[in-house]
Amino acid sequence: MSLFFLLRCPKCKNTMKYHTDTKILTEKRKKCVYCGFSMSVRKALEKKL
Repeated sequence: MSLFFLLRCPKCKNTMKYHTDTKILTEKRKKCVYCGFSMSVRKALEKKL
């Protein structure tokens, strides 16, 4: 099962898509494609696509 989320970078405020195969998001991290800031996926969630 694939899940798509929309994330917002807390540093530069740009939005990007995030794809995962698991429902567990507590330990996942994503690097911003615009500024390179590393963030927690759970805290940066904007909405589910």
